[in-house]
Amino acid sequence: MILTMLLMLKLCTEVRVANELNIKRRSFAATDSKDEELRVPPRRPYLDFDPHHFWHWSSFSDYVQCVLAFTGVAGYITYLSIDSALFVETLGFLAVLTEAMLGVPQLYRNYCHRSTEGMSLKMVLMWTSGDTFKTAYFLLNGAPLQFSVCGLLQVMVDLVILGQAYAFAHHPQKPAAHAVHPASTKAL
Repeated sequence: MILTMLLMLKLCTEVRVANELNIKRRSFAATDSKDEELRVPPRRPYLDFDPHHFWHWSSFSDYVQCVLAFTGVAGYITYLSIDSALFVETLGFLAVLTEAMLGVPQLYRNYCHRSTEGMSLKMVLMWTSGDTFKTAYFLLNGAPLQFSVCGLLQVMVDLVILGQAYAFAHHPQKPAAHAVHPASTKAL
């Protein structure tokens, strides 16, 4: 699954870079916050974590470097802390919480755009049914509390997204009036 996700990330990066007009090069490994033109061979400075450009790099290798660095650091910390029950429980909770929050970016996007255009209602119904069955399984089989709590959170996020789909479909946002530029009217 990780390989598939990386291949999808590679494809998305290539498509985004090919479609952007005034492309600036951002890299994972940059010393300063300046952008580099794509035509110039990229410098390999060290660690550009500008929050405005983080995870918006124009090279797939920058994503791979970041994933490998994160995996190495997280693996080393886990190796050092594997005997700590508190660490293992916290790591497990964070993993389950991360999965529970997968729908939040879609929820936020819908909220910002006041629209669910482009979102498949069938997909969200499948999410909701899967999350509901999974949460019911956790509750009925006495799974640890974090599984049940995160499962319920996931179902609530799914239901809010379904509510957005209903609300935005029945009360669509009116399109904003197009502002006419004075110079363009002279040409007509």
